[in-house]
Amino acid sequence: MAAIGIDRVTAALGAEIRGVDLREPLAPAVVREIEQALLEHGVLFFREQDIDPEQQKTFARHFGEISVPPFAPKHGSDPEYIVLDQVAPKGQGADQWHSDNTFIERPPMGSILKAVKLPPVGGDTCFASSFAAYEALSPPMQALCDGLRAVHDITRPLQKAIEHGQSNEDLEQLQQRFPPVEHPVVRTHPVTGRRGLFVNRNSTTRIVGLSERENEALLPFLCDHVRSPAFQCRFHWDTHSIVFWDNRSVQHFAVADYDERRVMHRVTLEGDEPH
Repeated sequence: MAAIGIDRVTAALGAEIRGVDLREPLAPAVVREIEQALLEHGVLFFREQDIDPEQQKTFARHFGEISVPPFAPKHGSDPEYIVLDQVAPKGQGADQWHSDNTFIERPPMGSILKAVKLPPVGGDTCFASSFAAYEALSPPMQALCDGLRAVHDITRPLQKAIEHGQSNEDLEQLQQRFPPVEHPVVRTHPVTGRRGLFVNRNSTTRIVGLSERENEALLPFLCDHVRSPAFQCRFHWDTHSIVFWDNRSVQHFAVADYDERRVMHRVTLEGDEPH
């Protein structure tokens, strides 16, 4: 008998998890069930989890080492614990479909995001399955994409963060520390072996080996392909809600439809080099 309850959200991805209290120590069997649910559903939703920062980090460490991102919002003092504090989020970067920090050699395995303060209306987050997006492509398009690689660059997301007062980092210094990297356009998940699209508008700048005109046609199409509702689910936050998503197989989009303060706390997990 399962130790936790799992309620699917959509056919493509997403599941709500019941019967677990993240304030308490987790038995190894429960950790394995959560890990398996993440692999199967891509993104997990937990409600009524009033945990503190240390408990959130303890939960994260069941699934890997905590990652310190190359740059983070200027709020908060713990590099492992990212505070997202926004009032006017439109155009700040999260309102584009993306996977987190793909501009580094080993993008995060996943993120655990907790709602702390929410606006009266708005502020939902949408999630999309990169597996479903890839599998919906025609066989000729899949064959074309399978052998391609793309360049991911820190410049665009960092510029947005600086311009909107969300980061105090020096752009040129971080560009030197984190030069552009190449990842496959179609990534094979290291555990499940499923294949999914691994490009996004925030960080992917071009597909290697294609002409400028070919890039102008193919890259925007692939980045926008994930926008189909057939690949998605949408989460309406409550205070103390927690979402855990697999950054290797899921993209997300923070809906910028609010103008009152929204505060979220995020812990990110170390990943591996995409293949």
